[in-house]
Amino acid sequence: MRKLVITSCLFLVALIAVAQTPPPASPTAPASVTVAQDGSGNFKTIQEAVNSFRDHMQVRVTLYVRNGVYAEKLVIPSWKPNIHIIGESKEGVIITGDDYSGKAFPGGKDWTGASKYSTYTSYTVFVDAPDTILENLTIRNTAGRVGQAVALHVDGDRFVCKNCQLLGNQDTLYAAAEGSRQYYENCFIEGTTDFIFGKSIAVFQSCTIKSLSDSFITAAATPDYQTYGFVFLDCNLIADSAAQKVYLGRPWRYKAKTIFIRTEMGSHVLPAGWDNWGNAANEQTVVYAEQGSTGPGGNPSKRAAWSKQLSAKEAQRYTVKTIFSEKSAWSPAAN
Repeated sequence: MRKLVITSCLFLVALIAVAQTPPPASPTAPASVTVAQDGSGNFKTIQEAVNSFRDHMQVRVTLYVRNGVYAEKLVIPSWKPNIHIIGESKEGVIITGDDYSGKAFPGGKDWTGASKYSTYTSYTVFVDAPDTILENLTIRNTAGRVGQAVALHVDGDRFVCKNCQLLGNQDTLYAAAEGSRQYYENCFIEGTTDFIFGKSIAVFQSCTIKSLSDSFITAAATPDYQTYGFVFLDCNLIADSAAQKVYLGRPWRYKAKTIFIRTEMGSHVLPAGWDNWGNAANEQTVVYAEQGSTGPGGNPSKRAAWSKQLSAKEAQRYTVKTIFSEKSAWSPAAN
Protein backbone atom coordinates (compact mmCIF):
# COMPACT_ATOMS: atom_id res chain seq x y z
CA MET A 1 0.00 0.00 0.00
CA ARG A 2 2.83 2.36 0.98
CA LYS A 3 4.51 1.57 -2.33
CA LEU A 4 1.29 2.43 -4.19
CA VAL A 5 1.01 5.78 -2.37
CA ILE A 6 4.63 6.66 -3.13
CA THR A 7 4.15 5.71 -6.78
CA SER A 8 0.99 7.80 -7.01
CA CYS A 9 2.76 10.80 -5.49
CA LEU A 10 5.64 10.50 -7.91
CA PHE A 11 3.14 10.32 -10.78
CA LEU A 12 1.41 13.50 -9.59
CA VAL A 13 4.74 15.30 -9.26
CA ALA A 14 5.59 14.26 -12.81
CA LEU A 15 2.25 15.54 -14.10
CA ILE A 16 2.77 18.90 -12.38
CA ALA A 17 6.27 19.16 -13.81
CA VAL A 18 4.97 18.45 -17.31
CA ALA A 19 2.18 21.01 -16.90
CA GLN A 20 4.66 23.67 -15.84
CA THR A 21 7.15 22.93 -18.60
CA PRO A 22 6.70 25.29 -21.56
CA PRO A 23 6.13 23.70 -24.97
CA PRO A 24 9.12 23.36 -27.26
CA ALA A 25 10.04 26.70 -28.76
CA SER A 26 9.00 27.33 -32.35
CA PRO A 27 11.74 28.11 -34.84
CA THR A 28 12.82 31.70 -34.33
CA ALA A 29 10.84 33.97 -36.62
CA PRO A 30 12.99 36.38 -38.61
CA ALA A 31 12.94 39.99 -37.46
CA SER A 32 13.16 41.12 -41.08
CA VAL A 33 13.07 39.80 -44.63
CA THR A 34 13.78 41.33 -48.02
CA VAL A 35 11.76 41.08 -51.22
CA ALA A 36 13.56 41.49 -54.54
CA GLN A 37 12.31 40.43 -57.94
CA ASP A 38 15.81 39.54 -59.12
CA GLY A 39 16.18 36.86 -56.46
CA SER A 40 18.73 38.76 -54.37
CA GLY A 41 16.40 38.88 -51.36
CA ASN A 42 14.61 36.26 -49.28
CA PHE A 43 11.51 36.29 -51.49
CA LYS A 44 10.46 37.44 -54.96
CA THR A 45 6.91 38.52 -54.04
CA ILE A 46 5.57 40.60 -51.19
CA GLN A 47 2.78 38.10 -50.50
CA GLU A 48 5.28 35.27 -49.99
CA ALA A 49 7.15 37.43 -47.51
CA VAL A 50 3.98 38.33 -45.58
CA ASN A 51 3.01 34.66 -45.43
CA SER A 52 6.43 33.73 -44.05
CA PHE A 53 5.97 35.62 -40.80
CA ARG A 54 4.65 33.76 -37.77
CA ASP A 55 0.92 34.12 -37.14
CA HIS A 56 -0.23 36.43 -34.34
CA MET A 57 3.17 38.07 -33.88
CA GLN A 58 3.44 40.18 -30.72
CA VAL A 59 6.57 42.04 -31.85
CA ARG A 60 7.25 44.24 -34.84
CA VAL A 61 8.77 42.61 -37.93
CA THR A 62 10.06 44.41 -41.01
CA LEU A 63 9.60 43.59 -44.66
CA TYR A 64 11.97 45.47 -46.96
CA VAL A 65 10.98 45.75 -50.62
CA ARG A 66 13.52 46.60 -53.30
CA ASN A 67 12.55 48.70 -56.31
CA GLY A 68 10.34 47.01 -58.87
CA VAL A 69 6.79 46.78 -60.17
CA TYR A 70 4.95 44.11 -58.17
CA ALA A 71 1.79 42.94 -59.93
CA GLU A 72 0.14 41.45 -56.86
CA LYS A 73 -3.24 41.39 -55.18
CA LEU A 74 -1.66 41.70 -51.76
CA VAL A 75 -3.52 40.64 -48.62
CA ILE A 76 -2.25 41.16 -45.08
CA PRO A 77 -4.69 38.92 -43.17
CA SER A 78 -5.91 39.53 -39.64
CA TRP A 79 -3.58 36.89 -38.19
CA LYS A 80 -0.44 38.64 -39.50
CA PRO A 81 -0.23 41.75 -37.27
CA ASN A 82 2.77 43.97 -36.56
CA ILE A 83 4.26 43.98 -40.07
CA HIS A 84 6.14 47.06 -41.24
CA ILE A 85 6.58 47.15 -45.02
CA ILE A 86 9.26 49.59 -46.19
CA GLY A 87 9.95 50.30 -49.84
CA GLU A 88 13.38 51.17 -51.20
CA SER A 89 11.87 54.31 -52.73
CA LYS A 90 8.37 55.75 -52.97
CA GLU A 91 8.44 55.98 -56.76
CA GLY A 92 10.46 52.80 -57.30
CA VAL A 93 8.37 50.28 -55.36
CA ILE A 94 5.00 49.94 -57.10
CA ILE A 95 2.32 47.45 -56.08
CA THR A 96 -0.16 47.38 -58.94
CA GLY A 97 -3.49 45.83 -59.90
CA ASP A 98 -6.38 46.49 -62.27
CA ASP A 99 -9.46 44.90 -60.71
CA TYR A 100 -12.73 46.83 -60.56
CA SER A 101 -16.34 46.39 -59.55
CA GLY A 102 -18.11 44.33 -62.21
CA LYS A 103 -14.99 42.69 -63.62
CA ALA A 104 -15.40 38.94 -64.08
CA PHE A 105 -13.65 36.94 -61.39
CA PRO A 106 -10.97 34.65 -62.90
CA GLY A 107 -11.72 30.98 -62.52
CA GLY A 108 -15.47 31.40 -62.10
CA LYS A 109 -16.31 32.55 -58.55
CA ASP A 110 -14.55 33.91 -55.49
CA TRP A 111 -14.78 32.48 -51.97
CA THR A 112 -18.10 34.31 -51.39
CA GLY A 113 -19.65 32.72 -54.47
CA ALA A 114 -19.62 35.97 -56.45
CA SER A 115 -18.74 35.73 -60.13
CA LYS A 116 -17.60 39.36 -60.36
CA TYR A 117 -15.48 41.69 -58.28
CA SER A 118 -17.27 44.26 -56.12
CA THR A 119 -16.01 47.54 -54.70
CA TYR A 120 -15.00 45.61 -51.59
CA THR A 121 -12.89 43.04 -53.46
CA SER A 122 -11.46 45.26 -56.20
CA TYR A 123 -8.46 46.30 -54.07
CA THR A 124 -4.83 46.07 -55.06
CA VAL A 125 -3.79 45.87 -51.38
CA PHE A 126 -6.05 44.76 -48.52
CA VAL A 127 -4.91 45.28 -44.92
CA ASP A 128 -7.00 43.32 -42.43
CA ALA A 129 -4.33 42.96 -39.74
CA PRO A 130 -3.91 45.41 -36.87
CA ASP A 131 -0.70 47.36 -36.32
CA THR A 132 0.38 47.39 -39.96
CA ILE A 133 2.73 50.08 -41.29
CA LEU A 134 3.25 50.88 -44.97
CA GLU A 135 6.10 53.22 -45.81
CA ASN A 136 7.88 54.60 -48.84
CA LEU A 137 5.99 52.87 -51.67
CA THR A 138 3.25 53.26 -54.28
CA ILE A 139 -0.04 51.38 -54.47
CA ARG A 140 -2.05 51.82 -57.62
CA ASN A 141 -5.14 50.55 -59.39
CA THR A 142 -4.80 50.98 -63.15
CA ALA A 143 -8.32 49.84 -64.12
CA GLY A 144 -9.04 53.35 -65.37
CA ARG A 145 -12.38 55.14 -65.33
CA VAL A 146 -14.56 52.08 -65.23
CA GLY A 147 -16.29 52.67 -61.91
CA GLN A 148 -15.22 51.63 -58.43
CA ALA A 149 -11.63 50.38 -58.39
CA VAL A 150 -9.89 50.44 -55.01
CA ALA A 151 -6.13 50.75 -54.67
CA LEU A 152 -5.86 50.40 -50.86
CA HIS A 153 -8.55 48.85 -48.63
CA VAL A 154 -7.90 48.99 -44.87
CA ASP A 155 -9.92 47.23 -42.17
CA GLY A 156 -7.20 46.73 -39.54
CA ASP A 157 -6.93 48.92 -36.46
CA ARG A 158 -3.92 51.13 -35.66
CA PHE A 159 -2.85 51.40 -39.31
CA VAL A 160 -0.06 53.76 -40.39
CA CYS A 161 0.81 54.84 -43.94
CA LYS A 162 3.84 57.13 -44.36
CA ASN A 163 5.34 58.72 -47.45
CA CYS A 164 3.28 56.62 -49.85
CA GLN A 165 1.46 57.25 -53.12
CA LEU A 166 -2.09 55.92 -53.51
CA LEU A 167 -3.11 56.17 -57.14
CA GLY A 168 -6.42 55.41 -58.81
CA ASN A 169 -9.65 56.94 -60.03
CA GLN A 170 -12.98 56.25 -58.32
CA ASP A 171 -12.66 54.91 -54.74
CA THR A 172 -8.86 54.96 -54.55
CA LEU A 173 -8.65 54.68 -50.75
CA TYR A 174 -11.22 52.66 -48.81
CA ALA A 175 -10.82 53.46 -45.11
CA ALA A 176 -13.34 50.78 -44.48
CA ALA A 177 -14.06 49.36 -41.05
CA GLU A 178 -15.92 51.29 -38.40
CA GLY A 179 -13.73 51.84 -35.35
CA SER A 180 -10.55 51.28 -37.35
CA ARG A 181 -7.97 53.99 -36.59
CA GLN A 182 -5.83 54.99 -39.56
CA TYR A 183 -3.03 57.54 -39.89
CA TYR A 184 -1.69 58.84 -43.21
CA GLU A 185 1.36 61.10 -43.16
CA ASN A 186 3.12 62.84 -46.06
CA CYS A 187 1.14 60.78 -48.56
CA PHE A 188 0.03 61.62 -52.10
CA ILE A 189 -3.51 60.46 -52.86
CA GLU A 190 -5.22 60.97 -56.21
CA GLY A 191 -8.53 60.02 -57.75
CA THR A 192 -11.78 61.11 -59.35
CA THR A 193 -14.99 60.35 -57.45
CA ASP A 194 -15.27 59.68 -53.70
CA PHE A 195 -11.64 58.65 -53.76
CA ILE A 196 -11.31 58.74 -49.97
CA PHE A 197 -14.30 56.91 -48.52
CA GLY A 198 -15.46 54.62 -45.73
CA LYS A 199 -16.44 54.29 -42.07
CA SER A 200 -13.07 54.52 -40.36
CA ILE A 201 -11.47 57.12 -38.11
CA ALA A 202 -8.75 58.45 -40.41
CA VAL A 203 -6.30 61.31 -39.97
CA PHE A 204 -4.43 62.75 -42.95
CA GLN A 205 -1.39 64.71 -41.80
CA SER A 206 0.50 66.86 -44.32
CA CYS A 207 -0.86 64.94 -47.31
CA THR A 208 -1.31 66.09 -50.91
CA ILE A 209 -4.75 65.26 -52.29
CA LYS A 210 -5.13 65.49 -56.08
CA SER A 211 -8.48 65.55 -57.88
CA LEU A 212 -8.39 64.21 -61.44
CA SER A 213 -11.91 65.26 -62.48
CA ASP A 214 -14.91 67.34 -61.45
CA SER A 215 -16.34 65.35 -58.58
CA PHE A 216 -16.05 64.72 -54.83
CA ILE A 217 -12.96 64.13 -52.71
CA THR A 218 -14.49 62.34 -49.72
CA ALA A 219 -17.49 60.14 -49.03
CA ALA A 220 -17.47 59.35 -45.33
CA ALA A 221 -19.86 56.79 -43.89
CA THR A 222 -19.20 57.55 -40.23
CA PRO A 223 -21.28 55.39 -37.85
CA ASP A 224 -23.59 57.12 -35.37
CA TYR A 225 -21.48 56.26 -32.34
CA GLN A 226 -18.13 57.54 -33.70
CA THR A 227 -17.08 61.00 -32.61
CA TYR A 228 -14.62 61.28 -35.49
CA GLY A 229 -14.57 60.37 -39.17
CA PHE A 230 -12.04 61.86 -41.61
CA VAL A 231 -9.75 64.65 -40.39
CA PHE A 232 -7.30 66.47 -42.67
CA LEU A 233 -4.51 68.41 -40.96
CA ASP A 234 -2.11 70.73 -42.82
CA CYS A 235 -2.91 69.16 -46.19
CA ASN A 236 -2.75 70.52 -49.73
CA LEU A 237 -5.62 70.06 -52.20
CA ILE A 238 -4.49 70.23 -55.83
CA ALA A 239 -6.04 69.22 -59.14
CA ASP A 240 -5.41 68.10 -62.67
CA SER A 241 -6.18 70.78 -65.26
CA ALA A 242 -9.36 68.87 -66.15
CA ALA A 243 -10.73 69.24 -62.62
CA GLN A 244 -12.27 72.65 -62.00
CA LYS A 245 -15.41 71.91 -59.97
CA VAL A 246 -14.67 69.74 -56.97
CA TYR A 247 -16.50 69.32 -53.67
CA LEU A 248 -14.69 68.56 -50.42
CA GLY A 249 -17.14 65.80 -49.69
CA ARG A 250 -20.58 64.28 -49.78
CA PRO A 251 -22.13 61.92 -47.20
CA TRP A 252 -22.14 58.23 -48.04
CA ARG A 253 -24.08 57.82 -44.78
CA TYR A 254 -26.20 60.43 -43.07
CA LYS A 255 -23.86 60.94 -40.07
CA ALA A 256 -20.74 61.57 -42.18
CA LYS A 257 -18.02 63.52 -40.37
CA THR A 258 -15.23 65.25 -42.33
CA ILE A 259 -13.01 68.06 -41.08
CA PHE A 260 -10.33 70.13 -42.83
CA ILE A 261 -7.93 72.11 -40.62
CA ARG A 262 -5.18 74.43 -41.91
CA THR A 263 -5.59 73.08 -45.44
CA GLU A 264 -4.41 74.80 -48.64
CA MET A 265 -7.17 74.55 -51.24
CA GLY A 266 -6.77 75.19 -54.95
CA SER A 267 -9.25 77.04 -57.15
CA HIS A 268 -10.83 73.73 -58.18
CA VAL A 269 -12.63 73.58 -54.83
CA LEU A 270 -16.12 74.99 -55.32
CA PRO A 271 -17.19 77.95 -53.15
CA ALA A 272 -19.99 75.91 -51.54
CA GLY A 273 -17.44 73.30 -50.55
CA TRP A 274 -19.87 70.55 -49.59
CA ASP A 275 -22.64 68.52 -51.26
CA ASN A 276 -25.62 66.82 -49.57
CA TRP A 277 -25.75 63.87 -52.04
CA GLY A 278 -29.19 64.92 -53.26
CA ASN A 279 -30.81 64.70 -49.84
CA ALA A 280 -31.49 67.88 -47.89
CA ALA A 281 -32.08 65.84 -44.73
CA ASN A 282 -28.36 65.06 -44.64
CA GLU A 283 -27.69 68.74 -43.97
CA GLN A 284 -29.12 68.30 -40.47
CA THR A 285 -27.05 65.26 -39.54
CA VAL A 286 -23.58 65.52 -41.09
CA VAL A 287 -20.57 67.21 -39.49
CA TYR A 288 -18.72 69.06 -42.25
CA ALA A 289 -16.35 71.66 -40.90
CA GLU A 290 -13.18 73.66 -41.55
CA GLN A 291 -10.76 75.86 -39.70
CA GLY A 292 -7.95 77.90 -41.20
CA SER A 293 -8.52 76.91 -44.84
CA THR A 294 -6.33 78.92 -47.23
CA GLY A 295 -5.83 79.35 -50.96
CA PRO A 296 -8.28 80.21 -53.76
CA GLY A 297 -10.67 77.45 -52.72
CA GLY A 298 -10.47 78.11 -48.99
CA ASN A 299 -12.73 81.17 -48.70
CA PRO A 300 -15.37 80.45 -46.04
CA SER A 301 -17.74 83.26 -47.04
CA LYS A 302 -19.64 81.22 -49.62
CA ARG A 303 -19.55 77.81 -47.98
CA ALA A 304 -22.78 75.82 -47.70
CA ALA A 305 -24.77 77.35 -44.85
CA TRP A 306 -25.17 73.96 -43.19
CA SER A 307 -21.40 73.41 -42.94
CA LYS A 308 -19.41 74.85 -40.05
CA GLN A 309 -16.37 77.04 -39.54
CA LEU A 310 -14.62 75.98 -36.34
CA SER A 311 -13.20 78.42 -33.85
CA ALA A 312 -9.57 77.99 -32.83
CA LYS A 313 -10.76 76.54 -29.53
CA GLU A 314 -13.08 74.05 -31.25
CA ALA A 315 -10.25 72.99 -33.57
CA GLN A 316 -8.21 71.93 -30.55
CA ARG A 317 -10.45 68.84 -30.32
CA TYR A 318 -8.95 67.63 -33.58
CA THR A 319 -5.45 66.60 -32.59
CA VAL A 320 -3.95 63.22 -33.43
CA LYS A 321 -3.75 62.34 -29.74
CA THR A 322 -7.38 63.22 -29.03
CA ILE A 323 -8.81 61.60 -32.14
CA PHE A 324 -7.07 58.27 -31.65
CA SER A 325 -7.81 58.01 -27.93
CA GLU A 326 -11.57 57.71 -28.29
CA LYS A 327 -11.74 53.97 -27.53
CA SER A 328 -8.21 53.39 -26.16
CA ALA A 329 -4.97 55.34 -26.21
CA TRP A 330 -2.91 54.92 -29.38
CA SER A 331 -0.12 57.04 -30.79
CA PRO A 332 0.98 56.50 -34.40
CA ALA A 333 4.36 57.97 -33.43
CA ALA A 334 4.94 54.99 -31.12
CA ASN A 335 4.85 52.69 -34.12
